[in-house]
Amino acid sequence: MEAGWQAVAVTDTRHARYRGLPKTHLQHVASAAALNLIRLDAWFNDAPLDRTRTSHLARLDLALAA
Repeated sequence: MEAGWQAVAVTDTRHARYRGLPKTHLQHVASAAALNLIRLDAWFNDAPLDRTRTSHLARLDLALAA
């Protein structure tokens, strides 16, 4: 799911800059390549991963185990 919000936040994929399928497809391919470069840069620089959300059920399980 990270790819979905990251694509929307970084490349604004909800709005196509062009009209017509070939140009829109090219925009999406270029956006995907840009996201891959951003992720590679983060991986090379050992950027810490964001913490994921803990579900209510997992929190309850931790509370009951303690």
